[in-house]
Amino acid sequence: MRTLPAVAAPLIAVDGPYVLYRSFYALPDSIKGAEDRPVNALLGATNLLLRIAADRQPRAIVVCWGAEAAEYRVELLPSYHAERPPVPDALGWQFQQAPKMFDAFGWSSASTSELEADDLLGSLAAAEVATGGQALIVTGDRDMFQCVGEKVSVLLLKSGISGFEEVDPPGVRSRYKIDPALVPDFIALRGDPSDGIPGAPGIGPKTAAELLRHHGSLEATIAGAGGERPRIASILRENAEQLRAFKDIATLRTASIERPPDRPTDLNAGARAARAHGLNRLAERLEQAKALTDL
Repeated sequence: MRTLPAVAAPLIAVDGPYVLYRSFYALPDSIKGAEDRPVNALLGATNLLLRIAADRQPRAIVVCWGAEAAEYRVELLPSYHAERPPVPDALGWQFQQAPKMFDAFGWSSASTSELEADDLLGSLAAAEVATGGQALIVTGDRDMFQCVGEKVSVLLLKSGISGFEEVDPPGVRSRYKIDPALVPDFIALRGDPSDGIPGAPGIGPKTAAELLRHHGSLEATIAGAGGERPRIASILRENAEQLRAFKDIATLRTASIERPPDRPTDLNAGARAARAHGLNRLAERLEQAKALTDL
């Protein structure tokens, strides 16, 4: 009987702001903890990460945090993230509690004040791959598809609390009809309303993908505008500098970050942290799970 090669445990990099926002709006704020404060975001995010940890058996989980909008991106485009509403007070308090609570479970935090969580996610994945490892990026942000490769996948969170879907290179091509490396070019042409990036006027996702498949990049598309239909050529020429700025905004920056050490999930310490926040049912479930693993 042939023995299959062992599959290395992946590093899981988590979009901390996204999972907390998702949980806050998916679960009622009537879920309150020890101080009669809402703990719905903490509960939902913790349950999500426990599920992923059990399913994927990672060597470590790192939750990433960063600036709401990196200064250089706002300088390039003042409307970047401008339409996003302020963080509700009940969620803001849970943001403050999350790193310490996650740490109790053995999940590290990485943060930056100059870049955004997305930049750290991509940087962690790159650091893991550079040492021969594999990485899974947990997020609902499709901008992260630019990181997808042979050893990096995105665990794309679905709406509400309905789960996640793994997106690999064929998955990106199926959605966007381009390779992962061209995602920033695609965003520049198509735009991204959630980030306030308008894209090229009158160019939708189908045309954006066609242009990139034909020319190979945004820069080559702009250079080859003369060979396109008059309307498309005019749009590309008149908006060339803006499109370059949009691509710069959509492209992740590489942060200086070290490959994190192995760190298993700690159910006992996690249970204690859950009780400290008044999440008693969660604590009981964790204690029971730990007892079963000790048998």
